[in-house]
Amino acid sequence: MTETVLNRGETVLIVDDEEYFRDRLGRALTRRGYRVHQASGYNEAVEVIGKHRPGRGIFDLRMPGRSGLELVKAALALNPAMEIVVLTGYGSIATATEAIRLGALNYLAKPADTEEILAAFGKERETPAAAPPRGKEIETPSLARVEWEHINRVLNDCRGNISAAAKRLNIHRRTLQRKLMKFPPFQ
Repeated sequence: MTETVLNRGETVLIVDDEEYFRDRLGRALTRRGYRVHQASGYNEAVEVIGKHRPGRGIFDLRMPGRSGLELVKAALALNPAMEIVVLTGYGSIATATEAIRLGALNYLAKPADTEEILAAFGKERETPAAAPPRGKEIETPSLARVEWEHINRVLNDCRGNISAAAKRLNIHRRTLQRKLMKFPPFQ
């Protein structure tokens, strides 16, 4: 087992609406010596942050009610020293950028195991304005990739309802179905 970045006895807040995931991650962190608080959503998390002032937070992006991005903003307003990693099953470049812009330390796609989550606290924060290292260029996603991510984000927001997503995207339902049948572009 690799050495983790968190100090033994440090307080961690896990915020996720999936009780099974939250409990499993909580048990894994407790076994590693961390004090764990859990919350199922925004309001409960804000209460825990105000009362216990945890040093680290692991927040799910999509939860009923207010989102993980809103929670990042509120958490840092209550406890500016808190380090936050955002987890999501619906990752996109736009939400990752927004999470980092709001102050999250890192952003991981689910499924992520305990070691990956703990390692995410140790990764140096990259600033969007930072120049790329010499000889390396910033990878810009293709227009097709951005379109595919946007369509899937809207479809997720509509809970998989293709007709509602097509209406929101202002395209015909059949056109949306054809676009969804295509494989996601990798650039």
